[in-house]
Amino acid sequence: MMQEARTAAPSRKKSHSANTPGGNAQSGPAFQQYEAGVQLVQAGKYDKALTAFEKLLPNAPLQLIERCRMYIVTCQRQMAQSPLSFLTPEEHYDYAVSQLNTGYFEEAREHFNRILTDYPDADYALYGLALLDAITGRAQDCLSNLARAIALNPRNRLQARADNDFQSMVDDPRFTELLYPEVP
Repeated sequence: MMQEARTAAPSRKKSHSANTPGGNAQSGPAFQQYEAGVQLVQAGKYDKALTAFEKLLPNAPLQLIERCRMYIVTCQRQMAQSPLSFLTPEEHYDYAVSQLNTGYFEEAREHFNRILTDYPDADYALYGLALLDAITGRAQDCLSNLARAIALNPRNRLQARADNDFQSMVDDPRFTELLYPEVP
C-alpha cells in the first residue's frame, strides 16, 4: 500500500503539468518572444516591441494574450506621443550625454549624429561622439571625431587630456600625438 502511494505521486505531478491550459508557456518560444518584446518596451523601442507583440498575438498561449494586448496598447500610446524636442543644440547635447552616462550608447550616438546633421560645426557633439567611441572600443572613430573636435575648438585638446573617459585610448600612440602634438 505504501509503495502504491509513492509511485502514484510522480505520475500525478506529470499529469498535472500536462493538463495546464495552454501548455507550459514559460518554456516555449512564445514566452521567449514575449520576454523579448517586454525588454524592447523597457528599452523604449516601442516600434520594435509593437511589431513583436503583434506577431506573437495570433499564436500566443492563453496566459499571454491579454498581456500582449496590453503591451500593444502601451506601445501605440508611447509612439503617439510627440518626439523629443530641444530648444537649443546644447540642450540636445545634454540629453545625448545623459543617454551616454546611463549606458544607452546607441541612442546617444543617434542624438550626437542628429546634432551634427543640423549643426556640422558643433565641436561639442564631435567631442561627445569621440567619448562614446572611446567607451565602446571604436578607436579609429574616436581619433577621427576627436581630431575634428580639436580642429573646430582647440580647447577640446585640453579637455581630452584631463577626461577619464578616454582611459581606453591612453596607450594608443595616435591618441598621444593628437593630444600632445608639440612633444616629439
